[in-house]
Amino acid sequence: MPEPDVTVAIVSWNARWYLRRCLASLFHPQDPDVVSAWERAGVPIKDFTPEEVRCEVIVVDQESLDGSAAMAREEFPEAILIEQRPNLGFAGGNNIAIRRARGRYIVLLNSDTVVRPGWLTTLVRYADTQPRLGLLGPKLLNPDGTLQYSCRRYPNLGAALFRHTPLEWFAPNNRFTGDYLMRDWDHASVRVVDWLSAACVMARRDMVEEIGGLDESYFMYFEDVDWSYRAHRAGWEVAYSPEPAVIHEVGRSSDRRPRRMIVMHHQSAYRFFSRSTAFGKNPLGRAALAAGLVLRAMLTLSRNEAIKWKGRWDALRGRST
Repeated sequence: MPEPDVTVAIVSWNARWYLRRCLASLFHPQDPDVVSAWERAGVPIKDFTPEEVRCEVIVVDQESLDGSAAMAREEFPEAILIEQRPNLGFAGGNNIAIRRARGRYIVLLNSDTVVRPGWLTTLVRYADTQPRLGLLGPKLLNPDGTLQYSCRRYPNLGAALFRHTPLEWFAPNNRFTGDYLMRDWDHASVRVVDWLSAACVMARRDMVEEIGGLDESYFMYFEDVDWSYRAHRAGWEVAYSPEPAVIHEVGRSSDRRPRRMIVMHHQSAYRFFSRSTAFGKNPLGRAALAAGLVLRAMLTLSRNEAIKWKGRWDALRGRST
């Protein structure tokens, strides 16, 4: 049996419906849920081209309680299923698949994504022309077809103050968040970027063998920032491509525990900045960094609570009218 060109690694936790749709988009693109997703995004499935590269799919299910593993085993026997106990987090789960992978490229793919025929061929054909390209990320779309900002500049202090905090309500179009998300660019061309979202990213095996897989000290969040950072430092390029497009419904697993995820996000941010910046390596800098991230976590939690209570209030008002 010939070796695959690409290994697609999918780590899943209690996302049965989304995992099924993701796998269907890989193996059975005419599945009604897949066709419906692309129709909502405004991309007719008839426009897609067949895949020309060999692919293997590895699903790592991490302690799901919703029947995800049984569904994958019964409906998609073409996929390699690994039932991982205990839950090792996003980085640890993907590294299990990376160690098992046989492809010369490895694609990390979230379970809440939808792909289209020909997407891997597009990625591989471009990467084959760029020998120093270590990481390549396709355009990500929201379910309504709008652009999802999946390639970004490294986080900055201004973005930390405004993004996902109450301050964002007063200045939603502030330049700090815009700079972080690269809103000053139309995302319509290939471009070398600081880092890529691991919701869908393709890694060259040669790069992985040199710098390693994801850092498992990040249970959730910032493992993709760190991977891109290490790739750059080792002389590999990290690039975004407008083709192909992949639908991504953000946070369908992590949204189940929003408070815990916010805490984890800020813990991971501390880990990244304390390791990768001169400021974070200084004892006083680390203390300031920790204090700032605790404050930001509190602001983010308060913002989420305010949104939740506003939703309840609006619902009550709707019933009374």
